[in-house]
Amino acid sequence: MTTASLDPRALRDAFGSFMTGVTVVTANDASGNPIGFTANSFASVSIDPPLLLVCIAKTSRNFATVTAAKGFGVNVLSDKQMAVSNTFAKPVEDRFASVEWRIGPHGAPILAGVSAWFDCSMNEIVDAGDHAILIGRVEAFENGAMAGLGFARGSYITPGLSGKAVSAAAEGVPLIAAVVERDGAVLLIPETDGRWRLPQMALKGGEALAALQDHLAATTGLGIEVGFLYSVYDNKTTGHQHIVYRAAADPGDTQDGRFIPLAELPLDRMDNSATADLLKRFAAESALGNFGVYVGDEKQGKVHPYARKA
Repeated sequence: MTTASLDPRALRDAFGSFMTGVTVVTANDASGNPIGFTANSFASVSIDPPLLLVCIAKTSRNFATVTAAKGFGVNVLSDKQMAVSNTFAKPVEDRFASVEWRIGPHGAPILAGVSAWFDCSMNEIVDAGDHAILIGRVEAFENGAMAGLGFARGSYITPGLSGKAVSAAAEGVPLIAAVVERDGAVLLIPETDGRWRLPQMALKGGEALAALQDHLAATTGLGIEVGFLYSVYDNKTTGHQHIVYRAAADPGDTQDGRFIPLAELPLDRMDNSATADLLKRFAAESALGNFGVYVGDEKQGKVHPYARKA
């Protein structure tokens, strides 16, 4: 495939599969007023000297201001700051009006409540296609106690939710399963009594995602990409802890089970009511394009939304 034949939208989606943190990059304009924007193209570069980088699009309304500034700040957002991320991603006039902030030791605006912040002098600006790479020398920093906010495939991810899955796994031998979707249909496995279930396995050790990926590949014979955590719950009726992920399947015939359209799911013939409820929620969320992760038991719990980027 040549560069000319690359689909920009598909390339952006592929880049978006890499899970990153979320930052707000800040600086001061020529009049000393604060400016800032949300960015996830951030990376450490060097410890000695202390360097980091962020990228900014040349089409950004902040491009001229940031590249002319003597330095900039990088605020690594905590998992409680989705709203802050959305505020600094929107084209509003005063993004700082709704957040608490202060001037850092080297002069960059520093936001309150962040997971970490870095106040940098401008070390180098590197031309990089339709972006510029800002390499900053860290003049001051602080590492907070808050967990960072994650981002992948257009959705925010809070690490605390995945931590609940680890806690559940520690309490016994959990069943790990997946809602495997393809073209609006979900993979279900038939049982001998005429009921259906999700593809699942008992997790007896090792890394959960790797074990699930191997199990799904062996079960279906298809390429499978395991995605986000979708549900963590105790089923007091069966005595199992359940950890369920979302997954996507490549085209082809499956070796076991059948892909059943969401509108035709046999909800009255699932292996248990908890699975039926999970699939009802999945069908409803699919229609809206807005997913969350459920934490609780087979009867009650809470859905924590993966907020979409504004």
